Amino acid sequence: MPIDIDQLRQGNRRALAKAITLVESKRPEHREEAQRLLEAVLPYTGNSIRVGITGIPGVGKSTFIESFGQTVIEQGKKVAVLAVDPSSPIAGGSILGDKTRMEELSRMDNAFIRPSPSEGALGGVALKTRETMLLCEAAGYDVILVETVGVGQSEYEVASMVDFFMVLLLPNAGDELQGIKKGIMELADALVINKADGDSIHMAQQTRRHYQNALHLLRHTTFWTPQVKTCSAQKKENIDEVWGMISDYQVDAIKNHAFHEKRARQAQEWMHKLLHEMLDLKLKQNPDVKKQMPVLDRQVTEGKTTPYLAAKSLIDLLFKG
Repeated sequence: MPIDIDQLRQGNRRALAKAITLVESKRPEHREEAQRLLEAVLPYTGNSIRVGITGIPGVGKSTFIESFGQTVIEQGKKVAVLAVDPSSPIAGGSILGDKTRMEELSRMDNAFIRPSPSEGALGGVALKTRETMLLCEAAGYDVILVETVGVGQSEYEVASMVDFFMVLLLPNAGDELQGIKKGIMELADALVINKADGDSIHMAQQTRRHYQNALHLLRHTTFWTPQVKTCSAQKKENIDEVWGMISDYQVDAIKNHAFHEKRARQAQEWMHKLLHEMLDLKLKQNPDVKKQMPVLDRQVTEGKTTPYLAAKSLIDLLFKG
């Protein structure tokens, strides 16, 4: 599956889509080819702002992303949307059709939308999302939006791979944290209350004050206090304010030497995570380990050996000789 790197760097969407298909492939020969491609484009990456977007079902993520993407493109930027969908348990493909949910944005020349099945990856975040972000950067996309499925661990996983993490909320202050875990609030760089229009404007303002007070206690960087904004994605109101806030964050993060430090730390953490996954795979594939595993499982459950000694003997088998 040869990829034309020059075409990719010129922003050719067909070349980009082909490159992403390559990094998503599970075939061993494709994995090697994908890593060579990623290494070749690495010098042309890192020139974007990566924004993670999450929120409970019904909050209007797709409508928000479409309005936000259009606003950013009007500012002369190129936008890539990586929408991570739950995998179909039957066919293994994506259930949700993000391109059909973002019709206007998908027709714009400076937009690229890629729905990716989560394939059961931790937290529903596509296993190759990080690599896909690098390809989008190499193709000249200035803003990369990663939409989570909004369930389980996905928010934590996305927060660990983006520069700015945003939680979308509904305008009903009485709903304490709206089913969102407190830990997610601690990760958020901003809360954005969507659907703040019509009869909901007053309630949205009330919710904004409620969360703004709470966020002052959850400041997680020295240079940035998480902000709360209200908007109406459907009516395209205050979307430019949200973009202005993200731009301010990027300027402040770079000025305080935090932007590139965070990216470097994320890359290091990702390497360590991959190392654990590769070792786990090696263990499961080792014939001696496969043979001994059920024996040790039984000994541990019967109390004949300790879990530590059982694990150590399996590691010894892996590295023997």
